[in-house]
Amino acid sequence: MAGPSTAERGERQQESSGPPPARGPGRRRLRAIAALAALLVLLGAGSVWVLYGSTWLRVEHVSVSGTRVLTPAEVRRAAAVPVGKPMISADMGAIEARLRRKLPRIDTVEVVRSWPHEISLKVIERTPVLLIRKGADFVEVDDDGVRFATVAQAPNGVPMLRLSASRTGPGAASFRRFGTDRLVREAVRVAGDLPAAVAKTARSVHVRTYDDITLELAGGRTVEWGSGEQGRAKARALTALMKASPGARHFDVSVPTAPASSGS
Repeated sequence: MAGPSTAERGERQQESSGPPPARGPGRRRLRAIAALAALLVLLGAGSVWVLYGSTWLRVEHVSVSGTRVLTPAEVRRAAAVPVGKPMISADMGAIEARLRRKLPRIDTVEVVRSWPHEISLKVIERTPVLLIRKGADFVEVDDDGVRFATVAQAPNGVPMLRLSASRTGPGAASFRRFGTDRLVREAVRVAGDLPAAVAKTARSVHVRTYDDITLELAGGRTVEWGSGEQGRAKARALTALMKASPGARHFDVSVPTAPASSGS
């Protein structure tokens, strides 16, 4: 009997060996993950270089806004922003802390990165509401009672604080109970409650005791205010009293429900 032909032997060999094994999906996934990891490393290294090593994102300018008494140059010196250094490395908190420490006149400050090259310093200065004489100079006091600056010339429109309460004399008990700082804050409180028209003419706030605060206005007029309590009611009473008695020289609103005026 004749044996299998060459073609038949080839077909049998193919059937016995079977198709070539296919490469599994796991190997392709590993290669994709490895490629992605390499790309991420390159991107990370590039980002670090751009932020820290390149000259593209460096501090080149420091802008200052909001100053009234301070000058932008003073603010820049106190801030000590590291010009020429990478923007990302500038410490916003440290800059703010330096400004507050070196320039007490600053009430609030916002330090902002303005990419790619600028640091912005947005300043709000304290506003004096009272002055305390200190020798030939004047100490400015803000609406929180903070004594923030000493100046040689008194700013216009800011009343003088006269504090006669002391450890001895008629106001000794009040002084011992409340202390200087509390009495100063009460004077600030009174100054803040004054009607706008009266505040413009206020020349001084005289604190004898906690319950005895007097205002001196332009033209020699005076206002007996009493304590700093019920400030809004006292302001309304004073406004009505001044309208009713425009020629009066003395106004008493220490008891706002029973205001009085005298003199002419």
